[in-house]
Amino acid sequence: MRKSKPKKRILLPDPKFNDILVTRFVNNMMFDGKKSTAYTIFYNAVDIVEKKTNESGLETWKKALNNVMPAVEVKSRRVGGANFQVPTEVRPERKIALGMKWLISYARRRGEKTMMEKLAGEIISAAKGEGAAVKKKEDTHKMAEANKAFSHFRF
Repeated sequence: MRKSKPKKRILLPDPKFNDILVTRFVNNMMFDGKKSTAYTIFYNAVDIVEKKTNESGLETWKKALNNVMPAVEVKSRRVGGANFQVPTEVRPERKIALGMKWLISYARRRGEKTMMEKLAGEIISAAKGEGAAVKKKEDTHKMAEANKAFSHFRF
């Protein structure tokens, strides 16, 4: 076990929207340290969302992120030689992290040509409450609901 928790790093807000959440999203999306490329992809995706929905792109993205963030998840717990899937509440930091990761990973699997279009498509569908990332959240909630009987094994 670690002696002490590592200190939280302070993130600078992004240059366009002045939002720390955007920086976290871009950091998750980034490959090989290419942050400027990741920023370009994100900003263009937000512009595409604005054109398609005629709403604020950033607000649509935030709405999509809220629709993807899970409230409960299952964690494996070994009790008396058997593994149980124990439903647990998700910490606020982890909620955001999981939501971002799901949004990005399911955007990458979409069929559009460029990452900007893929991300824009996933944001629009997640904001509507549909799409693969929202389905992942619902599946997680269903699994937690199904294993509610083991909730007394909490950590």
